[in-house]
Amino acid sequence: MNIILLGPPGAGKGTQAERLVAERGMVQLSTGDMLRAAVAAQSGVGKRAKAIIGRGDLVSDEVVIEIISDRLDQPDAKAGVILDGFPRTVAQAEALDKLLSDKGMSLDAVIQLDVDDEALVGRILKRAADTGGARTDDNEETLRKRLGVYHEQTAPIIPYYQGRGALKSIDGMADMDAVSSEISAILDGGAA
Repeated sequence: MNIILLGPPGAGKGTQAERLVAERGMVQLSTGDMLRAAVAAQSGVGKRAKAIIGRGDLVSDEVVIEIISDRLDQPDAKAGVILDGFPRTVAQAEALDKLLSDKGMSLDAVIQLDVDDEALVGRILKRAADTGGARTDDNEETLRKRLGVYHEQTAPIIPYYQGRGALKSIDGMADMDAVSSEISAILDGGAA
C-alpha cells in the first residue's frame, strides 16, 4: 500500500505516519531524510545533491525523484510507503505518477488532513509550550510563513488528486486516535 499524507505544517502528518509505520510495517519516506542519507552515503545522486546544496541552490525535482526511485527499490519499501513532504507541486505529483507507473506501482490513497489555519496556530503554540520550545519552528511567525507557502505551492495538488479520484479528506483537527481510525478505515477500504 502506497500513500501520500497531505496537510499543512503541524497538521499531524508525522504523528500519523509514525503510527502507520508501527501498526502496518509501512516505510515513511521523508524527502529531507532521504536526501541527507543519499549525501551521507555518497551515492551518485547524493554527490550531485551535495554539489547543488553546496552552491546554495534548491535540489531539483529530477534529483528528488531519482532519490525516491532509489528508495522505492529497497526491500523494506515493498511493504508499502508513506510519502511525507512530497509531492509539493503539481509538477512533482506528475513526476511521481510517472515514476510509480514505470515501476509498476501506484498510489493507493492520498489522504488530506483538513485543518483550520487559526486552530493549527493554537495547536502549534500549545506544542511549543508543552515541549519548552524544543522545535525551533514552533512559533507563530514561522508557522504562518510555512502555511503561506503550503497554500501557495502545495495546496494546488489537492484538485490534481481529486480529479484522479485518489483524494480522501479527513478532519485533521480531531484527536489523534480519531484521525488514526479514519486513516485506517480508508486504508482498509472504507470511505472517509
